[in-house]
Amino acid sequence: MGRPSVVRGPRRALTQGAEMSGPSRRSRSRRRRVTAAVALAAAAWVLVLAVVVAVGDFPRGLLLLLCAAVVAAGAWEGVLRRGWGRVAALAVGGAALVGGVLVLGDEGYLRDLVLLGLGALVWHGAARVAFRPDVVLPAAVPPQRPVVVVNPRSGDGRAARVGLVAAAVERGIEVVELRAGDDLEARVREAVDGGADALAMAGGDGSQAVVAALAAEADLPYACIPSGTRNHFALDLGVDRDDVVGALDAFVDGGERIVDLAEVNGRVFVNNVSLGVYAEAVQQKGYRAAKVKTLLDTMAASRSPDGASQDLSWTTPGGRSLRGATVMMVSNNQYRLSGAAGAGTRPAVDQGLLGVTVVDPPIGGKLRRRRPWRQWVTRDFRVDATRPVPAGIDGEAAVLTPPVVFRTRPAALRVRVAAQHPAASPSAVEPVGALPALRALLRIARGAEPGQQPPRVPPAVRQPAL
Repeated sequence: MGRPSVVRGPRRALTQGAEMSGPSRRSRSRRRRVTAAVALAAAAWVLVLAVVVAVGDFPRGLLLLLCAAVVAAGAWEGVLRRGWGRVAALAVGGAALVGGVLVLGDEGYLRDLVLLGLGALVWHGAARVAFRPDVVLPAAVPPQRPVVVVNPRSGDGRAARVGLVAAAVERGIEVVELRAGDDLEARVREAVDGGADALAMAGGDGSQAVVAALAAEADLPYACIPSGTRNHFALDLGVDRDDVVGALDAFVDGGERIVDLAEVNGRVFVNNVSLGVYAEAVQQKGYRAAKVKTLLDTMAASRSPDGASQDLSWTTPGGRSLRGATVMMVSNNQYRLSGAAGAGTRPAVDQGLLGVTVVDPPIGGKLRRRRPWRQWVTRDFRVDATRPVPAGIDGEAAVLTPPVVFRTRPAALRVRVAAQHPAASPSAVEPVGALPALRALLRIARGAEPGQQPPRVPPAVRQPAL
């Protein structure tokens, strides 16, 4: 077994950038506040313009008022939705504007329609910028001997492609580069015993969980370096997944926040644990090569009376005992699963709760319920079974001995995030629904942080270091 390579760099860079973080943070906060105010002003402009034209040229002006209503709805839904929902909303708004030009352009309304379109465009663009997650964390004192563990195989060699090792050395961060056969936990404990006062992991979410657990155990600051394939934990922490090298600045000018961890049968996870069809599929040897086929084959087998997912039993929040689940996901804080902006992410990772999502199995080709899935939050959760339970823990295959017991570890981990990164999940602002989103926009324009609840900050770093 080869030993990991250890690279030590100069420590001079660790103090650079901290003095500039204050103005930069204030500038970002001011920019967000201004864009929110611009969005509200543009929305008011669209409304006033449509009403004035409708009243001044009644009843023909009602056509422009109707056009304005559709355009405004499309622009606003384009802010609140993502993916195809956003595309569809913007397409409807654009079609309404084009239709208005075709119908009313020759009636002397062309200038009003152009102003209407510009107002809706400014409203949409400014609101999206205002809702962009960008939380200002208090600056933290840079560590004196930070260590980053690099898995060079994660993300198909992403760390090597971006020159992560050299960038870490330039910042005075000690690098432990893993080799085939290395024990990650042992290498991290060795670094802690050697005097490391901060830990970072450059790798997938499974590796992030190992290092995060050890950082929490030693009460050391932790940084998530997104060099894995999907980097879900980094996304929900507010680390820019496209800026792998910049994530190292968490130990240069970063702010600190406190987040939760969770555990299943004593094993720590940072994202979620899946049981049921997906968990069974990832156990199969051919899953990586043929994911869709493996999932379909697993689903067919899972629906049989003796399928592994039918062996699961649990108790609902209302006290009912249920059995069988096509999919069960227990997460470190709750995921947003609707079609709104930020779907598939967690609005917060510091609420001290587990998120439980269960998709009911079909019976005789029909679903058990009108809505086949249910979600709730809890501090602990238990799943019973009569045989070992296949599981996917942060995307890694595992088999758990029943009972499968989940617990949250509130405020367990001190996370550092680079000053230039968002420091919040894409869904942290929570623009779900038109009126709640409008209220959030008003809060931002008044100078409040975009999230409904600010991230938990440790008392030791509530004020920037002098």
